[in-house]
Amino acid sequence: MASHAHVSSVPASSPAAPPRPPGRKMVSWLDPLLLAKTGLRASISATIGKQADRRLLDALAAPEVKPYDFSVDATGNPREELWFDYVSDLGDGWDSTYAVAQAVSHPTLAVRDDSGATYETRGGELLVFGGDEVYPAASVAEYVERTLQPWVCAIRGQRRPPHLFAVPGNHDWYDGLVSFMRLFCQGRTLDGFKTHQRRSYFSVKLPQGWWLLGVDMQLESDIDRPQVSYFEELAKQMREGDRIILCLAEPAWLAAQTHSQESRFRLENNLRYLEEHVLGKKVSVFLAGDIHHYQRHANAEGRQKIVAGGGGAFLHPTHAYRTEATLREGFTPRKSFPSPQESRRLCWRNLGLAATSPRFGLLTGLLYLLLAWALPVNLGDANVPQSLGLVGLTLLSSPGLVLITVLALLGLIGFADKSFGRWRWAAGGLHGLAHLAAVFLLAVGVAHLMGSVLHLPFRSPGRDLLSAGLFFVGGFLAGPTLMGLYLLLSLNVFGAHANEAFSSLAIPDWKNFIRLHIGKNGELSIFPVGIRRVPRAWKPGETAREPAWIADPQERRATPPALIEPPIVL
Repeated sequence: MASHAHVSSVPASSPAAPPRPPGRKMVSWLDPLLLAKTGLRASISATIGKQADRRLLDALAAPEVKPYDFSVDATGNPREELWFDYVSDLGDGWDSTYAVAQAVSHPTLAVRDDSGATYETRGGELLVFGGDEVYPAASVAEYVERTLQPWVCAIRGQRRPPHLFAVPGNHDWYDGLVSFMRLFCQGRTLDGFKTHQRRSYFSVKLPQGWWLLGVDMQLESDIDRPQVSYFEELAKQMREGDRIILCLAEPAWLAAQTHSQESRFRLENNLRYLEEHVLGKKVSVFLAGDIHHYQRHANAEGRQKIVAGGGGAFLHPTHAYRTEATLREGFTPRKSFPSPQESRRLCWRNLGLAATSPRFGLLTGLLYLLLAWALPVNLGDANVPQSLGLVGLTLLSSPGLVLITVLALLGLIGFADKSFGRWRWAAGGLHGLAHLAAVFLLAVGVAHLMGSVLHLPFRSPGRDLLSAGLFFVGGFLAGPTLMGLYLLLSLNVFGAHANEAFSSLAIPDWKNFIRLHIGKNGELSIFPVGIRRVPRAWKPGETAREPAWIADPQERRATPPALIEPPIVL
């Protein structure tokens, strides 16, 4: 008997204030507490994953290799055509996740390309979640609030919920895949969304000789032996002319730019073995998330490698991944969304981190206060060179202050991106020295204000309290600004810190998903749909035939779904 995970569609609203959607805000990745918590869970999950792979137990529990057959309809007659959708990296903020869910949930969706041509598409009978179904880390509560709730609200009154398949990403693995397996791999009906897979990977037989396969790479970018055996048995069921759409949690073709050498070697070789020796080079389309933008490569044979991680998570840059490079087997870049030029421009928002990441400002404010207040010298009557000498003498006589300074420098050196290579120490060291210089100048300025302007005596309670407040405010403003400048220069000049420079911004826009159509002639049409700017204001749906929430008509800046590029036909 299928169990049900109930999700409330429309919350009770207070008459004193307009109702608001029940969803969560975008994850603030520079929140110190969140970083510590997520880092701890990732470390624990990685350690456990190396010792006990959950996939081995699941293979024993579900040994049968039987694909879900969607090549026939409910009456057993062959399907002539099929629409289905691919959405990856979702379950973050309400605005972005719900905007994508609503576009996917419409029974029909007319989308235009840049030339003005309009294409009528239909909501898919199958829906694939392509990885990282929730942020920042997996739990049943997070899945319900950040993922299921927006999708249930979006499809209400629109059409019958589709059959759901899911590929786990690294964030789904952060609890050892427990919540993922509970929701997506036990035959549950999630408020109408029907699940069928019994393992963390899956196979679906589609019409006209097409197959849809989902692969689980785990945290170690590894395909386990039972999974390889599963696909070997599956390959025996395929005919000579069959073609495959392969869904991956990570784009192996870009692994050289996003993984360590060891992880890259494992990922590339596992996928190559699967493609060449197990599936027999039948893969025509590779779909992957993990990187939160749209980027397509293709070769002369018409095979496609598409990154489409725009289901709701923060935007990743497109100008950091050497988009002009030709990949193995002649795959060349065809389209990016946003464009590299727009992506480079968006990176400048890092200069406003004090406003976009205030909790990080609280941390830097406290650190600046600690460092500045630890200087037991009066800098009020000294000029800058004299002040620098006094600080140097103080450091020589204060081992504790030296230790704090060294730890701060080492921490920022450790934070520096590995892509700096041998210059990592220089990049991190200069970043650390910039913060220390800011603390020094702040201390000099505050001391001058207290002594020469306000004439408050040194070490008086009033002066100490006022100085502490100014140190904190200065650190709150200067710390994030210097961090933002470091991230801006790192990415736009050196191509480093691609993840940190954009996760810090939590940009909800530039979302995307892939709509696919298998036609009666066997052709596969790929519709890459993008949303340039998602709505920020919503109001409750007024009738049972409307979604639970609709975009507020008064919001003029939101843009409708549109094609990122003309349909790709195979």
